[in-house]
Amino acid sequence: MPLNMDLKAFNQRILPVQGRLFRLAQMFLRNREEAEDAIQDVFLRLWTNRKQLESYQSVEALAVQMTKNLCLDRLKSHHKQKTSNETDMVAMQAADVSPYRQVENSDSAGLMHRLIGELPEQQKLVLHLRDVEEYTLEEIEEVTGLSNANIRTILSRARQKLRENYLKAENYGTGY
Repeated sequence: MPLNMDLKAFNQRILPVQGRLFRLAQMFLRNREEAEDAIQDVFLRLWTNRKQLESYQSVEALAVQMTKNLCLDRLKSHHKQKTSNETDMVAMQAADVSPYRQVENSDSAGLMHRLIGELPEQQKLVLHLRDVEEYTLEEIEEVTGLSNANIRTILSRARQKLRENYLKAENYGTGY
């Protein structure tokens, strides 16, 4: 089916994935403003190359791949330390959760964000696509070019490493 990528078609195909792309960019860049800039750059590149988009099987997979590559390029060019951004904390319902439990949950979420940030880039990407964005294994294959077996192995190793490091930090204090 030939795709006449005018503004309306672009908005219908590209804009619905904006939230996913933003969360992916923010996972890599750990900065809201930089993530927003990265997504704008991705959208600009997609719009500029809109005539070639019809040759891609999945424009969403292309957009995810472009976002990942752009974020990695930005991280390399800046040579900066990633800083932990705790703005993604889950809102607690005060009536159901004691203040002590809220602090404990917040600390646990912060630790988990830090531990995920320490994973190798490939593990971080596959874990994010599967567990946060809820991509199927086939969609992750398309985005990453990895085989189904490799994706399963990477996910298993990432989850195991998170589990081990989380338990180690919880058992021995946050001096991890």
